[in-house]
Amino acid sequence: MFRSQKPKEPAESPRMTKLRDLESLAKQGGGSDRIDAQHKRGKLTARERIDLLTDPGSFDEFDMFKVHRCTNFGMDKEIYYGDGVVTGTAQIDGRDVCIYAQDFTVHGGSLSKSQAEKICKIMDFGAKAGVPVIALNDSGGARVQEGIDSLAGYGDIFMRNVRYSGVVPQIAAILGPCAGGAVYSPAIQDFVVMNQTNSYMFVTGPKVVKTVLHEDVTPEQLGGANVHAAKSGVAHFTGRTEEETLGVVRELVSYLPSNNHTAAPVRETDDPVDRPCPEMLDIVPEVMNKSYDIKQVIASLADEGRFLEVAAAHAPNLVIGFIHLGGRTTGVLANQPRHMAGVIDIAASAKGARFVRFCDAFNIPLLTLQDVPGFMPGTDQEHNGIIKHGAKLLYAYAEALVPKITVILRKSYGGAYIVMNSHHLGADAVYAWPTAEIAVMGSKGAVEVIFRKEAHKQTDAGQFLVEKEEEYNDTFCNPYRAAEKGYIEGVIDPVRTRERVIRTFQRLLTKQEYGPKRRHGNIPL
Repeated sequence: MFRSQKPKEPAESPRMTKLRDLESLAKQGGGSDRIDAQHKRGKLTARERIDLLTDPGSFDEFDMFKVHRCTNFGMDKEIYYGDGVVTGTAQIDGRDVCIYAQDFTVHGGSLSKSQAEKICKIMDFGAKAGVPVIALNDSGGARVQEGIDSLAGYGDIFMRNVRYSGVVPQIAAILGPCAGGAVYSPAIQDFVVMNQTNSYMFVTGPKVVKTVLHEDVTPEQLGGANVHAAKSGVAHFTGRTEEETLGVVRELVSYLPSNNHTAAPVRETDDPVDRPCPEMLDIVPEVMNKSYDIKQVIASLADEGRFLEVAAAHAPNLVIGFIHLGGRTTGVLANQPRHMAGVIDIAASAKGARFVRFCDAFNIPLLTLQDVPGFMPGTDQEHNGIIKHGAKLLYAYAEALVPKITVILRKSYGGAYIVMNSHHLGADAVYAWPTAEIAVMGSKGAVEVIFRKEAHKQTDAGQFLVEKEEEYNDTFCNPYRAAEKGYIEGVIDPVRTRERVIRTFQRLLTKQEYGPKRRHGNIPL
């Protein structure tokens, strides 16, 4: 009697052995010593970052064996597979994306012509496939040994950033140095996420600043994550660790459509459309000069109270970000009474305009919550172009063709009433709470303008002005005059705001509106 024997597995062919060996070599990047050095800096490698960001086992690499072609300054003896960037396709929560991650262990992640070709190829693939393109930046800048070829590589990348802007979402995570020409690619992309520990961005570094301006400044002081999140507005999000930074990228992707021809994925929710919001009556004081946190209003409206705020530390007088309403992604812009009374200034104008234009490019409906006393006055604002910058926000709203709804909570004065998505700029529906005041200005300022001369003739000018303020309040500082003229669709119960807004957005799902045929407008930049 013979026992069946387990068949022997065929020996791997020499060609397959060679492939495995080369793959293993490519995955080592600049070698174990440089990988250890990367870890000692508190940084992950390019491949570790991709593994953290994407669904397990979903990454398919492109151009693993590509190498540079430079022979200058001994570079022909310093050749590594992949040439300092890992590129490919993957999935995040089951949705396809394209990724490139610069590998600092290979020539400091510096950009060569070959590396740029790899990056351009994956960007082209992402645009053709209609999926988001995500860049994980960690590079010392241009590869100086290649001279103008490196600069040409940057130019090729920039051209694609611009060409695919508004076609597929582009997200940059800054996880190390990003200096010189390298900073312009993230600046053109839709969102920038910076790691607070090891990342920085600047056009000219501390040494140049020291030489030219005689200023002593550290990389963090010049262009660290907190600087760009709060002051410059270049960074839209920050993370305390690389894991947290990449987690922000994952969360952001979950709100976005894959391209400009599709809607964002609908998220399942158990939060009823008709859920009342009685807390609104406690959050928003009826007294106009009392502040409150508009983020509480946003959370009350949103499905499960979830709100992904964008650029939270920059221009906090205007709050922007993403929520789900009835499971659908919605972009929110809201004046923040807790900061500068919610007034619109230069920084808020640019912040809001860019967000409106992103949402319009990618079919994301816009909800605007108004509580705005006007534009920021003063010589500093005027001399630095509040007129021009304020016009950016106006232009963006007027140009946007996605469904647009506005809710006026309290103050809505002067030009700010118009600019913050009024009917006159194309809002599809404008609602107001009973506490809303829609007027050219507040009653005190208005009465001083209208009755200034007459008040001087009165024996009791103070009492006279008080009476006129009451008269002005009764006449203009309410939502009903605007309702009478059809400038708002209705005065609504604050408790029912969520239901009214969601139902209106649902009825706008089939909205069709097209602008005039043109190459493009000329936004006041």
